[in-house]
Amino acid sequence: MAGAVTDIDPVVGRPALVDGEPGFHGITEAVCRPVEWKPPTGWYIALAISMAFLGLFGVSIAWLVWEGTGIWGNNQPVAWGWPIVNFVFWVGIGHAGTLISAVLFLFRQKWRTSINRAAEAMTLFAVACALSFPTIHTGRPWLDYWMMPVPNQMAMWPQFRSPLMWDVFAVSIYGLVSLLFWYVGLIPDLATLRDRAKTRIRQVSYGIFALGWRGSMRHWLHYERAYLLLAGLATPLVLSVHSVVSFDFAVSILPGWHTTIFPPYFVAGAIFSGFAMVLTLMLIARKV
Repeated sequence: MAGAVTDIDPVVGRPALVDGEPGFHGITEAVCRPVEWKPPTGWYIALAISMAFLGLFGVSIAWLVWEGTGIWGNNQPVAWGWPIVNFVFWVGIGHAGTLISAVLFLFRQKWRTSINRAAEAMTLFAVACALSFPTIHTGRPWLDYWMMPVPNQMAMWPQFRSPLMWDVFAVSIYGLVSLLFWYVGLIPDLATLRDRAKTRIRQVSYGIFALGWRGSMRHWLHYERAYLLLAGLATPLVLSVHSVVSFDFAVSILPGWHTTIFPPYFVAGAIFSGFAMVLTLMLIARKV
């Protein structure tokens, strides 16, 4: 079988990261391994630590709702405090995944397949974290549905001249496109997991999300068209979303902030920080 012989990297003394010509069986085994293998003890320890931090986040949100946004440093002269720092950080982190996957796909760079899945998953988690901050920093999160362009009991429409509204729509659209881009790329793998599933529950679950994939030429043709279309949509979104985020500052009248350099400045910073986070996570995952 092609790819059965694994070269040993002479520098680190372990199998090379990318084998020369892996066979289809080797690729299938690599794709299914994280799902079919039993997680080691270290995985459960890492999960417990992560859940502890998630619980701390929940306690922090409860304290915020009880006490008010003043605990973040927001007050009368300080319009933006701790929440905007987190929001801009997570939006910037979330840009690299889609950018790596979409742009490299449009340029037909095959090496993207070694990192695109992890980068796209990082994007989804980062966007989810980013969206939580416009939700909770308003001080009255139970009224956040007022930011949606739907009728409410006060017959009030959102204030579309507010940068906060621009953030809500820009990041929501970016999150939706990123989710579709990630999911469409998973469909062939979900079908493989469906065919290899040993329990009825897994067969049905994977079968629903595989959307009837059978690997026919017609399926691959539609898959390539959909993936190309989503890549084309995601690429300009990477530039537009963080430009909109920069408008939180750029449209203010504060000296030093009211400037047109912020959109490209924020986009460049987001790309650098996002690429750095992808490297950080993947280097740790590879080593551990």
